[in-house]
Amino acid sequence: MQHSETYILSSSFGDHIRTLREHRLQTDPSYSLRQVAQRCGVTPAYLSRVERGEVSPPGEETLLNLARELEEDPDVMLAAAGKISTDLRSVILARPQLFAELIRSLKSTPDNAVLRIVREVRDGSW
Repeated sequence: MQHSETYILSSSFGDHIRTLREHRLQTDPSYSLRQVAQRCGVTPAYLSRVERGEVSPPGEETLLNLARELEEDPDVMLAAAGKISTDLRSVILARPQLFAELIRSLKSTPDNAVLRIVREVRDGSW
């Protein structure tokens, strides 16, 4: 049986979501699948299917709700689902060639060098 790339991604994403939720459930009963689904605005059946990798990861709004609910960084949650936030997408689309070149050149750059670049851009005066 062949799996599409989306299914494989959603399966690992689903595992990630389930692991986060079940970890919290060990000490807090409010992290049951039913209660988390309700707080995130989806049905328990849908969240269960996401966790089992039977459907693609949800849309941005639901992912952001899950990130908040599971105390995860929203950008990390979106990336785990193979998505980027609307605000980042608009920044990239404003200069697609430059961002494509930048991201490709950062591919093999060590984390400490990327962090230095981020800090310089964030703190620099242009």
